[in-house]
Amino acid sequence: MPKGFPRFRAPLLPGGRRPSIRFLLPSGVTVLALSAGMSAIRYGMAGEWEKSILAILIAAILDLLDGRIARMLNACSSFGAELDSLSDFVSFGVAPALLLYMWTMKAAGSLGWIAVTAFAICSALRLARFNVLHDEAVPPYAEGFFVGLPMPAAACLGLMPLTGSFGFGMTFLSNQLFVAVWTLLVAMLMISRLPVVSVKKVRFSPLYAAPALLLGWAIVALLLTEPLVLSFVFGILMIALMPFGFVLFERKRKAFLAHRPMPVELEGDEE
Repeated sequence: MPKGFPRFRAPLLPGGRRPSIRFLLPSGVTVLALSAGMSAIRYGMAGEWEKSILAILIAAILDLLDGRIARMLNACSSFGAELDSLSDFVSFGVAPALLLYMWTMKAAGSLGWIAVTAFAICSALRLARFNVLHDEAVPPYAEGFFVGLPMPAAACLGLMPLTGSFGFGMTFLSNQLFVAVWTLLVAMLMISRLPVVSVKKVRFSPLYAAPALLLGWAIVALLLTEPLVLSFVFGILMIALMPFGFVLFERKRKAFLAHRPMPVELEGDEE
């Protein structure tokens, strides 16, 4: 190793102890998600669209798990957070853009390239903004909301023309102009300030344990048998949730402002 470069070392725990193997588990899950995103690109190059969508869905599930595992093991770290952002950029920014380009946008010429490049750029901007906002104080009414479309949802939404075309036979969705406009629209939603409900904050009551397990079983079954259909359904649900999230956010914001104590102005001498 060249002299002058600092060696990366994991931060020490209280008492000077080195971190245990549990600190590697969340990052290991993130690396698996990154591998799934790269596999999606590989399958897309071979024209195996079902496998490529399956790989992106697996990356989305792993992305949902790595943070939970880190919090459960008390193994959160800045290294893991940065690695997670890089994995999201590849799996949900670059991979969907390349899949759309290889599918139909390549034939659209410059318009197609501009659309998929904008999608990838907006995904990077969205992740950079998320990392900055993550370190800032969030008002109480904004807790449980994303600012702009989250990356896994953007991937499913952006790929809806592909998944609808192959999963449901909606060949009209392969129109190049439509795909380009749709891709640009989803890209703008990523960097917008639209409040989107975070599914990571959803908690099920024990009373709904059985329906939740049934729903989980159905998702796994569709994932293994009809990934194109599952991805398209996720996209539809995301479209339905966006106006609901906006209305819920506005209600919480107005309720918070209405009950916030007004600052007391002290009377002073007039000049």
